[in-house]
Amino acid sequence: MNLMGIDVGTSGCKVAVFSETGELRSLAYEEYDYCHPQPGWAELETPLVWGQIKRTICKAMVGLNGGFKGEPLHGLSVSSMGEAVVPVTRNREILGPSMLNFDARGDEYLPDLASRMSPQRLYAINGNTLGSPYTLTKLLWLKNHQPELYRRADLFLPWGAFVSFMLGADPCVDYSLANRTLLFDLDSGDWSAELLQWAGLEREKLPCTIPSGQVIGAVARPIAEELGIPAGTPIISGGHDQCCNAVGCGVIEPGRAMYGMGSYLCAVPVFSRRPDPRVMIERGLNTEHHAAPGQFVSFIYNQGGVLVKWFRNTFARAEARQATESGDSLYPALFAELPEGPSSVFVLPHFTTTGPPRFIKDSSGVIAGLRLETNRGDILKGIVEAATYYLRDCFESLPGTGIVIHECTAAGGGSQSDAWVQLSADILGIPFVRLQVHEAGSLGAAILAGVGARRFSSLQEGISAMVHQKDRFEPDAARKHLYDERFARYRALASCMENAMREWNRPLTG
Repeated sequence: MNLMGIDVGTSGCKVAVFSETGELRSLAYEEYDYCHPQPGWAELETPLVWGQIKRTICKAMVGLNGGFKGEPLHGLSVSSMGEAVVPVTRNREILGPSMLNFDARGDEYLPDLASRMSPQRLYAINGNTLGSPYTLTKLLWLKNHQPELYRRADLFLPWGAFVSFMLGADPCVDYSLANRTLLFDLDSGDWSAELLQWAGLEREKLPCTIPSGQVIGAVARPIAEELGIPAGTPIISGGHDQCCNAVGCGVIEPGRAMYGMGSYLCAVPVFSRRPDPRVMIERGLNTEHHAAPGQFVSFIYNQGGVLVKWFRNTFARAEARQATESGDSLYPALFAELPEGPSSVFVLPHFTTTGPPRFIKDSSGVIAGLRLETNRGDILKGIVEAATYYLRDCFESLPGTGIVIHECTAAGGGSQSDAWVQLSADILGIPFVRLQVHEAGSLGAAILAGVGARRFSSLQEGISAMVHQKDRFEPDAARKHLYDERFARYRALASCMENAMREWNRPLTG
């Protein structure tokens, strides 16, 4: 048995095929770039990206047939980024580009929307507070600035739903992706009539909503022949990428969290009961349906791998170029330079807009404590420590919500570093688990495909069969004590530095 997971991100698509025991049998990846047609705009050229996604699927099928020819593909599912949607017709014609969540278009509607609904009421329905990343404001912009495109579009599909639709599925979106529009009712599992009326948007332009792990169609013959996928392969509803990452980590019950170590550090704790909106709003935390039935998740995040990439490009540019040319990664060598114990360098991880609870825009990053004897290993360790301190600050606010985290499962590129995972366990004071397969998003989608195709009787059975622990990292008591002291200093200094950087960023008047 083979199961395919398609993971569509902002800058690339990954397609993996797994056996029913979780063996990675084929893996392919293709990159694409988003564009800035005007200042403040950020969008994907949908036909180009769809072409890259198809190319990635073809490569994965070639890899599968090279080693496992003749073994059937029993199902596929899609994990994707949230918020961004694609305008299409019901006969699968792509009508335009896809605005990304950091595109500024639609921000002008926020004051009026905020005046007509309280944050508490919005959160009670949708589990989010009003903001610019969500689909709602982008659709309002299209309706007002590109009315002909808006009129012609039969549907606006989130990327997971779009890819499934183009492969032959019905136009359906799972609950977790639907929630990223700001138009979804968490309790009813359907589009909210109240929120649609508030926004002035039409229900008929949105796909039907369903749980993750449901059959929504089959691969159509023309696209099957183009991609090398068997015609009739079941297509199963997937999920928001963070939810699929959690499934691929086996994180589907309360007390555990997926800890994504990619461009952003993102902890995704699981809980069964929706917390009081008031306490969640105070902490800047959302509530979203998990891909696991009956469970919810929230996102605790800030910059992570993007800071490490900045460090690499700033302090090791020539070495990075040489490593790229030889097909190697420079990161293992850089992390080998980390000093023992806490870094002597203090870093404020505000290099771009921060995550919860305050989503700070007007600060800047700081590297303090530099001396002549400071080396780049000290600076790198200071960066990854600070990124983890930021999340610890959020973790320590969780008891008031009823959300608990007893264990984290690491995923993403950063999880391949023993030093970084151990540092995370020491600072957060929580055991970390690392799995045999790093491709958690595509693995989670493949597990959902197995459940929907009835190869597994439940999500738990699929996880038991396909998710396998490799390493466990317990917090070191001595290092945790040192980091507790460092964290207290970080908290004191972060507030001072944040205010100082606001003053530094203030425009000059002379």
